[in-house]
Amino acid sequence: MPRIVVAVTLALMLVACGEPADKTPAAPVFDPCLAPIDEIQVRLADGSLTSEELVTRCLARIEAYEKAGPALNALITINDRAVEQARFLDEERKAKGARGPLHGIPVILKDNYDTVDLPTTGGSAILAGSRPPDDAKAVSKLREAGVVILGKANMSEFALSYGWLGYGSAVGQTRNPHNTLRDPSGSSSGSAVAVAAGFAVLAVGTDTAGSVRGPACVCGVVGIKPTLGLVSRNGIIPASLTCDVAGPIARSVRGAAMMLAAMAGPDETDPMTRLSIGRTFDPAAAMKPRSLKGARLGVVRAWHGANADADEVFEAALAALKKRGAVLVEVKLPESL
Repeated sequence: MPRIVVAVTLALMLVACGEPADKTPAAPVFDPCLAPIDEIQVRLADGSLTSEELVTRCLARIEAYEKAGPALNALITINDRAVEQARFLDEERKAKGARGPLHGIPVILKDNYDTVDLPTTGGSAILAGSRPPDDAKAVSKLREAGVVILGKANMSEFALSYGWLGYGSAVGQTRNPHNTLRDPSGSSSGSAVAVAAGFAVLAVGTDTAGSVRGPACVCGVVGIKPTLGLVSRNGIIPASLTCDVAGPIARSVRGAAMMLAAMAGPDETDPMTRLSIGRTFDPAAAMKPRSLKGARLGVVRAWHGANADADEVFEAALAALKKRGAVLVEVKLPESL
C-alpha cells in the first residue's frame, strides 16, 4: 500500500476514534464542586473563580441531585442567604485579602450543630423549626475562618442509628451517592453524602462510635475523629459526653486537616478542651510526605471474607500505608466483646 494511503488511513482512524492526529487529549474540565481544595484556593486567589460562583454551582448541583435525579435526601435545610454571604466574602477578599485557607469555601453542617440563623433539629421532626440562640463554638470558629454555610445535613436521628443508618424523622432516609440502593452509614450520613456528591467542598459531623468514620468510608471521602478535647462540643446536641467529638469530612486529607485546624482549640465552656491547651493542630506538619514514618497503625481483619472487592481495596490501602513508612500491627479481637 502506498505510504500516502497508509498515512490518510491512520489519520481517518484517529479522527473516527475522537483522537486528532495533531493534538494531545484535552485536559479535564474544571468542576469547582468536585475539584481538590488546593486548586479551588488557587483559583479563588487569582480571581479566576469567586466564592459566589462556587456557591452558585454547588446550589445548582444540590437542585439537580438532592430532591430531583437520584434524590439523595442528604440535607434538611438550605441557607437561602448563602449566595449573599459568598458575595460579601468575595468583596472582603478584594479589600483586605483572604482570612485564611477556608475563606469563601462552602461547607455543610451536620444538623446537630447549633446555628443561630438556621434551625437545628438533630434529624428529628420533634425539633422541626427549632432555632438556637447562638452558634456552636465550632461553627463560630468556622465562620471566623470565612466559610460559607450552605445548609444543614440529614443524620441518623439524634445521632443514634439503631440499625437505621442515615434515617431521621425530619426528612427520612439519606441515600448513598454511589449506589442509592445502599445506605450511607451513620450517623453523619448527610455530611458525607454532601461532600461525595459535590454539594459542598467540606462538611462537619460528629463521631461517638464511628459516626464520622463510617459514612466517610462508605461514601469514599475522608473523615477524622479527633482526640477528645481537641474541638469544643459546646452547642452540639450530645449523644455521649465521654465519647462525642466534632470532626471534619472532606474529599482529601488536606481539606480535612485544614478544616480541623480551623475548628480546634480550647473553649472555656467545654472543660475537656483544657487538654488541648498548647497542643494546637498543625495541618502542615500532618501533611508532610514522611509524616507516617514510624507511625504504628493497628490492623483488624476480623471482617475479612465477606466481600472480596472490599478486601482487595483494604489490602491495597495497607500496602500504600506501609510504603509511606507506617508500621502495621496486627490486632486480633477477642471472640466476644
